[in-house]
Amino acid sequence: MLKKKLKIYKNNTGFLVPISFKKDIPFKPKRVFVIHGKKNSIRGEHAHYKCFQLLIPLYGSMMVEYENRKGKFKKYLSLKKTNFLLLKPKTWCKIKFNTNESKLMVFCNREYEFSDYIEKYSDFLKIINR
Repeated sequence: MLKKKLKIYKNNTGFLVPISFKKDIPFKPKRVFVIHGKKNSIRGEHAHYKCFQLLIPLYGSMMVEYENRKGKFKKYLSLKKTNFLLLKPKTWCKIKFNTNESKLMVFCNREYEFSDYIEKYSDFLKIINR
């Protein structure tokens, strides 16, 4: 079962948020990257045929709008809330950064493959409505 929040340990010197590859990530990570965004900037706006992605906020906050066969959804991500979001294949994703200098870490179960990207929203709709 996938947890909705990460555990946070705080004391007077700061905080620690451990991430267990075995317990917190429901797949074997093959790639990780960090997205940096300025306030009101938009990233994503694509889907993947096969790739799972786990989005974990590192700094600031962001709103993730995502869509799949089940419908359209929004999820607010923030390290203060220690929450994260798992995006399954064939999920359209749009990320809007709410704060300046926001950072989002993304774990993927696949290496980068250009052919795995669905870049046009109209193509995505055709795929999920089959």
